[in-house]
Amino acid sequence: MVVFDATIILPLIWSSAPPPRNPVTNLVVDRYRDRIDYLIKTLEQNRTKILIPTPALSEVLVRGGTAGPEYLSQISYSSAFRIAPFDTKAAVELAAMTARALADGDKKGASDQTWAKVKFDRQIIAIAKAEGTKVIYSDDRGVRHFGKMEGLTVIGTADLPLPPVDPQGSLPIETPPEVQDQD
Repeated sequence: MVVFDATIILPLIWSSAPPPRNPVTNLVVDRYRDRIDYLIKTLEQNRTKILIPTPALSEVLVRGGTAGPEYLSQISYSSAFRIAPFDTKAAVELAAMTARALADGDKKGASDQTWAKVKFDRQIIAIAKAEGTKVIYSDDRGVRHFGKMEGLTVIGTADLPLPPVDPQGSLPIETPPEVQDQD
């Protein structure tokens, strides 16, 4: 089982989602749709369940606007996805994360985000941990930060492999102009 946050879910259901930026180079991720499509194909082949934490789902619905109910329907009825709530186990995980940060003297855990954003991102990580997942896919800076702090493997779109090239390939064959004139 793996976790997707909103930055990975949105391109799946919203065809005009803007491409993310590579956190290292700050350049737009090349062929990001190909990367995400290949990830989905690989996860489907391996029958890996995709967990969507409810805070990430709420981001998707907000960005979806009037299409939000349709997005929710697509996610809810797909056997590949499971929506995970912020429940008691997640609350315990979040409390432990926040308590450690307070004990270290920095409740925001070295984040430069707002306190509200920190709490939101930590909720996503707490749900992932409560569900026993070890891998989260995210392009969100805060989710990536807290996921790594909590020992999760965090994979962004820039980290995803491109689909393999077909060794047979295809050659663009054009009809020579003299043949076209004879038609």
